[in-house]
Amino acid sequence: MTRSEELFNRAVKRIPGGVNSPVRAYGAIGEAPRFIDHADGCYIYDADGNRYIDYIDSWGPMILGHNFPEIREAVLKACEKGLSFGCATEVEVEMAEFICEHLPHVEMVRMVNSGTEAVMSAVRAARGFTGKSKIIKFAGCYHGHSDALLVSAGSGVMTSGIPDSAGVPAGCTQDTMTAVYNDLDSVKTLMEQAKDQVAAVIVEPVAANMGVVLPDEGFLQGLRDLCDKNNALLIFDEVITGFRLAFGGAAEYFGVKPDMVTYGKIIGAGMPVGAYGGRKEIMEMVSPSGPVYQAGTLSGNPVAMAAGLTQLKYLYAHPEVYTGLEKKGTLLYEGMKDLAEKAGLICHLNHISSLGSIFFTGEKVCDYTSAKTSDTKAFANYFLSMLKGGIHLAPSQFEAMFLSDAHSEDVIHETLKVFSEVLEKGNLYE
Repeated sequence: MTRSEELFNRAVKRIPGGVNSPVRAYGAIGEAPRFIDHADGCYIYDADGNRYIDYIDSWGPMILGHNFPEIREAVLKACEKGLSFGCATEVEVEMAEFICEHLPHVEMVRMVNSGTEAVMSAVRAARGFTGKSKIIKFAGCYHGHSDALLVSAGSGVMTSGIPDSAGVPAGCTQDTMTAVYNDLDSVKTLMEQAKDQVAAVIVEPVAANMGVVLPDEGFLQGLRDLCDKNNALLIFDEVITGFRLAFGGAAEYFGVKPDMVTYGKIIGAGMPVGAYGGRKEIMEMVSPSGPVYQAGTLSGNPVAMAAGLTQLKYLYAHPEVYTGLEKKGTLLYEGMKDLAEKAGLICHLNHISSLGSIFFTGEKVCDYTSAKTSDTKAFANYFLSMLKGGIHLAPSQFEAMFLSDAHSEDVIHETLKVFSEVLEKGNLYE
């Protein structure tokens, strides 16, 4: 029995499912999850001493690679002063100033402790600002585990085959309306059905919780136009795309300006943190400035802020990181696509910059319905074969692969070699 298996056997006795987040579970794969001991650069090491090339990147925030020296030093220096005060600190002011000064669509920002909390708070602020109740989201887009947004969600909910969640009263979701990603007509129809009642449309500008699904040309601008026409706010959930597709996230990448935006772990360089922000008049509705209550004892804690501010300053000062990720993304994902085509593998591969995913379906994947046509058993075979070859991927058909600046071209070629060997061994659909 491996050390990871021993740890998992202990974990299931005290932790539901043996994990503290469903996306870590290997239930869909049929094995015990790998328990990680440490990581460095693009490599991650499990409790048994096995080394893997990591394409999870702590679900996105490790854009500079694991254990980045400058960030590590900033955290250690912050820890010397104390871990948390529950009081205001200078570094959280510096973080807010830096974000607002460099992102034209964020005039004010509030720090929170997770992406879920950021989205939940942004939706509340949108309702408070507009005086309306209805929210439009998209099937397959995951916006955290708050009650009102666990409707046709993606991420771990898809993997578990649970469209919604037990324990969520029907009343909590009665004002949540679900549209079809990449289908502007479905949004227009909902707007008409709930005329003058829609507070906001919330969207992952690049859907990355049903696998990576790209917006069709004009889709995001179409949402902007519909929101303007119907006096609704447009919220970009950039928990995954923020500071990753570009320094200004998807808003910069696609040239569409949201009214509000939410961020997650990347603004803490992997520390548990999140934020939401947007137009000043909206954010001034938030307590104690306004009547929309939201609080967090440890929000903006000095250790997370020190880590995140160091990473954001580095990314802003080194735009070549983003051009490099574009190049590496093309090398990896187009390389996988070419190998799959040569091997006759039935699959569809979506990618944008450093984000990508392979779907085991012959259909073009452009929304929740087409994503669900994927063969999850074929994915499990692929995942296990890649893991045995030293490649660490998310254990779900419906999650993204993340590249970091630490992934060299040599590492990508090594990954492609492993993928080629996996294809040579036989049909993944068997």
